[in-house]
Amino acid sequence: MGTNKKIVLITFGHFEKTCLQNIAQDVSVDFPYPLMLKESHIDLVKFYDPNRRQYDGNKLLKVVQSSLSPEIVKGIGLFRVDLFIPILTFVFGQAYFKGTAGIASLYRLKNEQYGMKKDDALLFDRFRKVIIHELGHTFGLVHCLVPDCVMRSSTYVEDIDQKKHTFCRNCMTVIHESQV
Repeated sequence: MGTNKKIVLITFGHFEKTCLQNIAQDVSVDFPYPLMLKESHIDLVKFYDPNRRQYDGNKLLKVVQSSLSPEIVKGIGLFRVDLFIPILTFVFGQAYFKGTAGIASLYRLKNEQYGMKKDDALLFDRFRKVIIHELGHTFGLVHCLVPDCVMRSSTYVEDIDQKKHTFCRNCMTVIHESQV
């Protein structure tokens, strides 16, 4: 492992600095590379699908992938918009399996989306789980069957709430064996 290699979380849109720093701290615990935060800006209009009233996750994932510099071993783009991929109604995030890029969005993680009271602590907890989950895919992890592993598949926010923000023992072993 080269010491100059890094994982980067790239914000596309406004995110509270404290929230990002806390997420970065949690993410850095589970991965064998230093983590950095980066701010970026793109015009999201060209990624918007007016028929679905959502943003194309596949196209945004390609943008994140193309923005990564050679010292970046993995990068996750952080968004605040409603993401979709053609075969699903929506996604919380997605990543290239064993690749270098992923994306995650806060949009469907907010309690307000489901008619419930705003809860920033729960939103933060969900978002870090999605980010760690998508990074797991970039390191070669598939969906896990261990109920509280962060790599368990999540179709609904309730699924995210039921798992921890950490890997089970087996998934952690794969992460450390897959160092780039």
